[in-house]
Amino acid sequence: MAEAGGGERSRPVAPRSSEPEEDPAKGATRLLARIVAELPGGGEERPGQAEMAARVATAIRTGTHLVIQAGTGTGKSLAYLAPASRSGRPVVIATATKALQDQLATKDLPLVAKALEGPFSWAVLKGRSNYLCRQRASELSDGADQQSFVEPGDEGEQTEAVVDSGRLADQLRRILRWATATGSGDRADLPFEPSPRAWSMVSVGPRECPGAFRCPSGNRCFAEAARDQAEAADIVVVNTHLYGAHLAAGGGVLPPHDVVIFDEAHELEEVMTDSLGVELTPGRFRALGAASRSLLGADNAKIAEAVGEVAEGMVNVLAGHIGTRVGLGPDAERPDRAVADLLVLARSRLDALVGTLRSSERDGGRDEEGALPRALSAAGHLADDVARLSAPSSTEVTWVDGDRRAPALRLAPIDVGPELAGMLWGEVTAVLTSATIPPGIERSLGLDGFGAQRVDVGSPFDFANHSLLYVAKHLPDRRRPEAEEALVEELKSLIEAAGGRTLALFTSRRATDAAAKALTGRLPYRLLVQGQLPKPRLLEVFAADESSCLFATLGFWQGVDVPGRSLSLVTLDRLPFPRPGDPVFDARREHAGDAAFALVDVARAATLLAQGVGRLIRSSEDRGVVAVLDSRLATASYRSSLLEALPPMRRTTDRREVERFLADALAR
Repeated sequence: MAEAGGGERSRPVAPRSSEPEEDPAKGATRLLARIVAELPGGGEERPGQAEMAARVATAIRTGTHLVIQAGTGTGKSLAYLAPASRSGRPVVIATATKALQDQLATKDLPLVAKALEGPFSWAVLKGRSNYLCRQRASELSDGADQQSFVEPGDEGEQTEAVVDSGRLADQLRRILRWATATGSGDRADLPFEPSPRAWSMVSVGPRECPGAFRCPSGNRCFAEAARDQAEAADIVVVNTHLYGAHLAAGGGVLPPHDVVIFDEAHELEEVMTDSLGVELTPGRFRALGAASRSLLGADNAKIAEAVGEVAEGMVNVLAGHIGTRVGLGPDAERPDRAVADLLVLARSRLDALVGTLRSSERDGGRDEEGALPRALSAAGHLADDVARLSAPSSTEVTWVDGDRRAPALRLAPIDVGPELAGMLWGEVTAVLTSATIPPGIERSLGLDGFGAQRVDVGSPFDFANHSLLYVAKHLPDRRRPEAEEALVEELKSLIEAAGGRTLALFTSRRATDAAAKALTGRLPYRLLVQGQLPKPRLLEVFAADESSCLFATLGFWQGVDVPGRSLSLVTLDRLPFPRPGDPVFDARREHAGDAAFALVDVARAATLLAQGVGRLIRSSEDRGVVAVLDSRLATASYRSSLLEALPPMRRTTDRREVERFLADALAR
């Protein structure tokens, strides 16, 4: 891939493969058949999977962007891996979840390699902070001051209770022993889960790393070695956030590639909104001040301390703005003077620190084994982010996130489409796939105008006969005082009809806890609630206890896969519209004008609704009901836009039909 940032695409690119020229679609489907034959039981024929493989192969060969919806059960990962692996072009696959990355690396790609006739390699590449930094480990081993790396209040401590110093020291000793034996340096290969604080003391993020050439341990860097392996691989698997970081950096984070496949493409807009933005936290100032203090000596220590003091100013100024937009820059209609002054102060102190560090570097001053280049890199990135936040454009939104103890000042593009159009779609061939493709995704991602093709290969599951969509049309408007009690009674009746076996999804934590409290002791089934156990363990317990019920919020609307009789009923308490007052969505509504409700609210609700509904049928044998406890899906003028995003399920507003359907399903 050329350096991101525009330029003409040459399409198509001649393949590197030495295989004889043949129709790419036929070759891909033939390879797919060999791969599927290696599955337990010989696999099964899935027409949608074969069609998808053929479509992806043709898109790669012709350089045509492809947006492809592949319903649950299609087997989409093998459908895109088969054509990608034989394309002869370097391919990056970006996924939104660690579970899918692990599936690709440990299950799917080994199957592909076995079926291919010829050499083939793949690699998994992670963000720099996932790899142990040999330089920091060396400094710790040599007795460097451990406290200089992380001060109280840094982001690592915001996610855990105060770490006992003895436990911290023990974890560091175990990590350093592991460092002498590991071949990868990958945190995931550690035999235990370190605390965030412990790992932060032996790793660096991209903002801190000065680069291999300026680091004393650069020639032995695990992160650089992982990137070298990725550059030599035919297929590289990454997290979608890392791909966003690659774009935000103007390229260079990932190896050059001709093709990118975005799996779980329904999350792409939100991931890119985060990745192409900026975040300032008090912890970044504290950590930089602490890291710089020992480098500057007593005469200049106050300059480092002044940077650390900005953190307290951030907490004081931003605490009253949590969850709200702030006006910054010369074009702001309502400029926030206090926040603007804070940024001016931060920039002046950072400039002073950078100047002093550079003078120290030129004079050969104190440098604890490469700590000075790290501090300079961190200070430079922090100054750049302060500058960007100080003068946002009219197409960006700034707001305060987090909580009163740890606020974060954030900036994000209101519309990522123009940025992606300028830096991505003209540089690579892209395949976007998901079980649920959001309506208007081409517009929201800037793909319109690039000739993208859109295809739906369906699902092999028999939704018409195996599932039922029930809308509780009789329930009162949720704003009425009697609505909550009526919803609880409806939920109780449905769960009893399903014999438990229910995933009850809610749009807020308050609603989740209220319903669980109201039904505790009124149902003869085990009632699990989000937060009682870590998510993976909670799902294990739910799947193992066939009659149990699980009450959860938006984090469980996707990524939950519980096939079989343990899940016969999915309930959704209300349509998942974005909440009013969200700074980013409010800015998008203003940007969309009169079309805001359709383009922003309905589009987002349709995607989340489809994801929630998708938790029900996970195998060809599954049967069950999705119950939407929001009458608007049966009465609102926009209901057809939401229903179009759902599988072809039978529909009813009669609970007696639901009870009959469940009784029949459970009798099988």
